[in-house]
Amino acid sequence: MNRPLPEDPIIRRLIAEAQRAQVSRRAVLKGVGVSAAALALAACAPQAGGELTPATDESDTDKTLRWANWPSYLDQDDEGNYPTLIAFTEQTGIEVEYLVDVDDNNTYYAKVRDQLALGQDIGADTVVLTDWMVSRLVRLNYVQELDHANIPNIKNLTPSLAHPDFDPDRTRSVPWQAGFAGICWNKEKIPNGMTSVNDLWNPELSGRIGVLSEMRDTLGLIMLQEGIDITDFSAADFQTGMDVFREQVGSGQIGAVRGNSYIEDLQNEDTLAAICWSGDITLLNAEAGDKWIFAIPEAGGTLWNEAFVVPMGSTRKTNVETLINYYYEPEVAAEVAAYVNYVTPVEGAKEAAAAIDPALADNQLIFPNEETLSQVHVFRTLTNAEEQEFGAEYQSVLLGGG
Repeated sequence: MNRPLPEDPIIRRLIAEAQRAQVSRRAVLKGVGVSAAALALAACAPQAGGELTPATDESDTDKTLRWANWPSYLDQDDEGNYPTLIAFTEQTGIEVEYLVDVDDNNTYYAKVRDQLALGQDIGADTVVLTDWMVSRLVRLNYVQELDHANIPNIKNLTPSLAHPDFDPDRTRSVPWQAGFAGICWNKEKIPNGMTSVNDLWNPELSGRIGVLSEMRDTLGLIMLQEGIDITDFSAADFQTGMDVFREQVGSGQIGAVRGNSYIEDLQNEDTLAAICWSGDITLLNAEAGDKWIFAIPEAGGTLWNEAFVVPMGSTRKTNVETLINYYYEPEVAAEVAAYVNYVTPVEGAKEAAAAIDPALADNQLIFPNEETLSQVHVFRTLTNAEEQEFGAEYQSVLLGGG
C-alpha cells in the first residue's frame, strides 16, 4: 500500500537549525538551459581510460586531506562547524579541508576531467558523486583502489550496497548516503493528494507540474509508471518513457524541468506538484511551512546512491580510508543521517539513532524498512554508448527540439 513517508520532529528541528543561506545538497541547476549544457558535457565523455597509476601515498607524513562534497550533506552547527569532522580530527590528528564543491555530477566532472585523464591532482583527495558518475570514473580508471584493511568498519556496509555492477567488490568506491525520487504536491492546493505519476498529467494542473533535470530520476519514474523494469530495460523501453516525457513537455503539462531550483517553484506555487527528491521536501517543510507531501508513487520510485572515491592524483589515500572508516562507525553515521535526512548505508546506525530518540529510528527517509525498499528501484548502469545516446535525446527535449 502506497502512503506518504512519515516525518520526524527531530529531523525538522535539526534541519531548521541549518544555516538559512544553504541550499539542498542536490544539484543546483538554474533552469533548463544549464541542465541541457550539463547533459552536453556528459555526452562528451571519453571512450576509455588511460593506463594511469596512482600517485604516491604520502599519508604517513601528511596528516591532511581535502574532501569535496555537496551542499548540506554533512552535519553542521549554527556557527558553520562540522561536529563529526571536529571529532574525527581530535581522534586521528588528520586535518580535513571540507570543500562544498559539488553542485552537479556533470559540471563537477567537467571541471576536473582533464586532470583526471592525466592522473593529476584535482584539488580533492576524495569526492562524493552519484553512482552513475562513479561508474564512469571506475570504467575510465580515474580512481584509486581502496585498501579494505584500512577500512575495517566496511563490515558495517549494508549488504544490498556491497556488490554494484560497476564495482562488484567495492574496491573503488564506498557509499556515503542514498535517497529516493518520488512525487510531491502542495497539500493545500491538491487536498485529495496523489498516488501515481499519471496524476501529474491531470489537465487541471497544466503548466504547474515540475520534473527533475536528472534523467535517471524523471525518466525512471515515468518508465516505472509505464510498467518498465528500470533495473533491466532495453532501448525500446527507454523510448517508451521518452515518448511520454516528450508529450508532456510538448503539450505544456510540464511547466518546468529543474535541478534544485524546483524547490523555489514549489515555494512560490508556480509548481503545485513535481517529481522530486525526498530530503528536499523535508527541508522545504522545515523552512517554509508544512505545506508539501512526499510519497513514493504506487508504481515505484527511484533509489540513488552516492559514494566516496579517491582520484588517481591524490597522495593521501590512507587518510581518506581512515575518514571512511570513521564515518562507518554506527554512532557517527546516525549523527550524520539525522542532519542530512538521507538513507545511511551503515548497519547499526538505526540502533544508534534509537538510543538517542526512538522516533528517529522510525523515519523511513533515513532507515527505510523492507516494505519501503520494495517500492524503490535503481536505474540500471548505462554503457558509455547508451549514456551518450540517451543523454543527447533527453537533452533534445529540454532544448525544445523534440
